[in-house]
Amino acid sequence: MSEVVIKPLTARDFAPFGDVLEAKGAADKIINQGLCGRFHDLAQLDFADGHAGISLFQAEPRALPLQLDMMERHPEGSQAFLPMSLDPFLVIVAEDAGGVPGQPQAFLTAPGQGVNYHRNTWHGVLTPLHAPGLFAVVDRIGAGPNLQEHWFDAPYTISPSDEVPER
Repeated sequence: MSEVVIKPLTARDFAPFGDVLEAKGAADKIINQGLCGRFHDLAQLDFADGHAGISLFQAEPRALPLQLDMMERHPEGSQAFLPMSLDPFLVIVAEDAGGVPGQPQAFLTAPGQGVNYHRNTWHGVLTPLHAPGLFAVVDRIGAGPNLQEHWFDAPYTISPSDEVPER
């Protein structure tokens, strides 16, 4: 069994896998009579066909350390996860290694961060660490399959680090 140590989520480290969605720095535009900052067009939504849909996911919180035995990807569309609470959640991704996930990487979001996985990016399942585990999800709605799963022969252990303590 291999260990993967969790690190904080940053846009630079996550760039090969997708977009970090957060209201950080100065807003792109001030709207609504000067009372609202708009952080504009933060995600590269990419769909082969179909259309963008918004769904709500309610996932059970998980505990660390976590056993990672499966990863999935969506070849027909990107997938964005926007937490509906300020609780951090775990994001696990891997580069493609000849049609299967390579070495996983694990990130912990900061409060208020979401992610958008680029199309065909290997990722772990939705992994909140706190209740309520409620997320708005923007992804492809269309005909045909859009899910590939890969089960590992031996699971990985996803462990907290000094930067990311166990809850």
